[in-house]
Amino acid sequence: QVQLVESGGGLVQPGGSLRLSCAASGNVFRVFTMGWYRQAPGKQRELVATITRGGTTDYAESVKGRFTISRDNDKKTGYLQMNSLKPEDTAVYYCNGRATTWFEPARELDYWGQGTQVTVSS
Repeated sequence: QVQLVESGGGLVQPGGSLRLSCAASGNVFRVFTMGWYRQAPGKQRELVATITRGGTTDYAESVKGRFTISRDNDKKTGYLQMNSLKPEDTAVYYCNGRATTWFEPARELDYWGQGTQVTVSS
């Protein structure tokens, strides 16, 4: 099995910054596209940003210019640097990764982390 563990959430004032991390562990052979999603209370989960294994990125319009997604393939870890945070960025942030395992190196499956709370408030 593959586990994705997020860290780095917390409480920050408007205009502040946070860096989220998502580490893949367990029987992981290779991680392909990684993404960050978020879900605010009463709203549907939405895509924030994605990054391919080769480093191609894509962002939601609402975070362009403020958030940066990156990854370290050797460490099987993804990151989301969030700057100029706004109250509307408050949500639970989830990491998603498409990965294969050592047991089935040709079978790609999607995995999710448990989520980390980000609260932007003064």
